[in-house]
Amino acid sequence: MHIRSDSFPPRGPIPAQFAMGQADGFAANRNPHLAWEDVPEGTRSFALLCIDPDAPTVAETVGRDDLQIPVEQPRAEFVHWAMADIGADVREIAAGSCSDGITARGKHSPPGPAGARQGLNDYTGWFAGDAELGGDYLGYDGPYPPFNDLRLHRYFFRLFALDAATLPLPARFTAADLRRAMQGHVLAEAAVYGTYTLNPAAGL
Repeated sequence: MHIRSDSFPPRGPIPAQFAMGQADGFAANRNPHLAWEDVPEGTRSFALLCIDPDAPTVAETVGRDDLQIPVEQPRAEFVHWAMADIGADVREIAAGSCSDGITARGKHSPPGPAGARQGLNDYTGWFAGDAELGGDYLGYDGPYPPFNDLRLHRYFFRLFALDAATLPLPARFTAADLRRAMQGHVLAEAAVYGTYTLNPAAGL
């Protein structure tokens, strides 16, 4: 199975229109185009994750003008998208079809392929307690790495072909719930990643 995007080159920069944040604040927050092929026989649905494995782990260093977050700081995953029960006949997700703009407190019913279910992304936790932005962030919300991070962030779009038409997931599910529910059902996986940064010195 193979996956590609017409929105960014493999391992190349993701345009700002597909990010939540840009240098001067919020960005267009559109989901990128994705398409896949060579699907294994017996596929009954797909699941999709978008994960940044380069999120800083020391919160006190984020967003500070007086320091740069070092490349060697330990990192953790930040989930930008979790979607389950994508129909077995689906081969493409159009750019901007699942997210086009930012919704304060999160999208309540984000669009997606017919029958698909959108899970919570990690902005739910990041904005928790914020009076203006706190809420359940469902579906895709794009990159917004710290402007003072010296590490170039990678965003992996991981597609899973499954032998189950639906997965036993709670209504308010996370990427961790999705990973557990997929166990024993994955026929194939494909991934593509792009990069994004708000720091001109990142990756140098």
